Amino acid sequence: MPQNLLTIFDKDRSNLIKAIQHVQKEEGFISNDQIINLADYFEIPLVDVEGVITFYTQFKRTKPGKFIVHVCDGTACHIKGSERIANWISEILGIADGETDAKGLFSLETVACLGCCSLAPVIAVNGKVYGNLDRKQLRKILHTYQQEAKK
Repeated sequence: MPQNLLTIFDKDRSNLIKAIQHVQKEEGFISNDQIINLADYFEIPLVDVEGVITFYTQFKRTKPGKFIVHVCDGTACHIKGSERIANWISEILGIADGETDAKGLFSLETVACLGCCSLAPVIAVNGKVYGNLDRKQLRKILHTYQQEAKK
C-alpha cells in the first residue's frame, strides 16, 4: 500500500472508499495484500473492505494489462457493430470481456460510452480513440501495440 496513505486519510471509516480509490489509482488494482493493509489501517474486518470492493464495479481485483482496450457499447456503437468488434478483439487476443491476457499485455473492457458517436464503432486503447473500425483496421491497431510491447 502506498506509504502516503497514512498522511492523506485519517483512520475514520468514512474514508475507506477514498482510500481504496487512491490505492487503485496508484497500483492499478486492489491486491489481497492491499485489502489486508486497508483493513489493518482502518481497524476493520477484512470482509468489510472486501465487501466495499466487490460492491462497486469501479474496483479491480486483478492487475490490468499494459494496454487497456475499451470497447464502446453506446447506442451508436452498438447499432454499428460494437458486439462484432468485441468478438474480433476476443478472437485476436484470446481473452473475453473483463479479462487480461496471460502475458499481461492486454485487458478488454466493454464501456457504456466513449463519447465519440460520430466515429462509431469505437475502441480506446489506454485512452487513445480509434473509430470507424473494420476487422482489418482492428488487427492493425492491436498488432501495433503488440509490437510496441516488444520494444
